[in-house]
Amino acid sequence: MDVRLVQLLGSFIGARSQYSLARLEFAMHYPRSEAPPVIGRLAEPSERALREEWPLLERQLDAALLFAQRAERRRRRKLMQDEGYRWLQRSLREMDQYARAIRWVLTVTDATE
Repeated sequence: MDVRLVQLLGSFIGARSQYSLARLEFAMHYPRSEAPPVIGRLAEPSERALREEWPLLERQLDAALLFAQRAERRRRRKLMQDEGYRWLQRSLREMDQYARAIRWVLTVTDATE
């Protein structure tokens, strides 16, 4: 597997772990609200798994980003003061940045093969 992919994927996995914890915290603080969407993980750390499963992870990340945007619009003032929500938002932004970089590397790698 390309070294860039390994490094980016490791960073994405770290941000995803933070998101999972922030997601639980959000659900505990807002038990009556819809919980943030789950973002899965690769079944195995291989290039094949990355190429086959990555599109699903991207869709899950998009759903989580939309969830955060909708939640922010509904409760802007209260959420902006909530450290748990800010943690959720930070981890989503981080995952989004890594996901875009992973997509770029996958696209460039496919173009050169």
